[in-house]
Amino acid sequence: MNHSATALVAAHAKARRKGWLRYSTLRKLVPYFYVSPATLLLVLLMLFPMVMVFKYSLMDGAIMKKTAAFAGVQNYVTIFENPVFWQSVAQTLYFTIMSVVFHFIIGLAFALLLNTNRVDPLIRSILRVLFILPWLFTAVIIAIIWRLLLDPNGVVNSVLMALHIINFKVEWFSSTRTAIHALTFANIWAGYPLYMVSLLAGLQGISKELYEAAGIDGANGLQKFWYITIPQLMPIIISIALLDFIWTMQVFPLVWMTTGGGPIYSTEVLSTFTYKLAFSQYEFSLASASAMIILIISMSVTYFYIKHQQRR
Repeated sequence: MNHSATALVAAHAKARRKGWLRYSTLRKLVPYFYVSPATLLLVLLMLFPMVMVFKYSLMDGAIMKKTAAFAGVQNYVTIFENPVFWQSVAQTLYFTIMSVVFHFIIGLAFALLLNTNRVDPLIRSILRVLFILPWLFTAVIIAIIWRLLLDPNGVVNSVLMALHIINFKVEWFSSTRTAIHALTFANIWAGYPLYMVSLLAGLQGISKELYEAAGIDGANGLQKFWYITIPQLMPIIISIALLDFIWTMQVFPLVWMTTGGGPIYSTEVLSTFTYKLAFSQYEFSLASASAMIILIISMSVTYFYIKHQQRR
């Protein structure tokens, strides 16, 4: 009888331990259950397409042929031998670097203006609304606005001719000499609010005691700006600049809606070059190879961004 009772108690304890183990295991798995829908979407919408694009880049006649043959790196060789590709790379770098630089300059200038106490608070509120307006428009709306403004019969030409700066109607988006500069200017106008808002938040977080101490030591306004403001904002500046570089390098709607990469490839960037390969020439294998090159460049910049964030 005692032996049976002992065995029953032992069995019950063993069952409780198994139940506890199951409960403990389930509790550990609960966080993974929560992130599983997002993980599934990430795999389906990002990782799977990336794998397929990489696969297509190694095939000859992907999508267009029922039995596409393996081509190895031939598609990449073809892309690198295409002079239009290198032209698009150069113009992408110009478009991106100029945009990032002037986004920073304009954004910092407006942030300093909105942060100063020398401007009336009411005026600062009005300026804050006006300065942030470009951020509210979609790329399509921005493209339409600048196509109208920079039309040969548009406002910009009318004002410049009235001021006797030019004596003829400039075709800003139709001339090979001015198209890339006009496109870059439109993108600069559209993108500076991100810097302005971020840097304004950074400026408001700088302790006034630093400026007071510098003033006691005899520092002037320019020295305070160079040795206090800029170093304090540097983490924000680097983070935003890297993100802006990645985003600007992949800009497509603004370019496509204004110039379409023309005239004569004068505004061709990597995004429009890849798009035309796929949907104008139906060279999906070459387009996939071009897309992988863009991905590699973007991931390289992303690596530096992640390293910078880790150091912070």
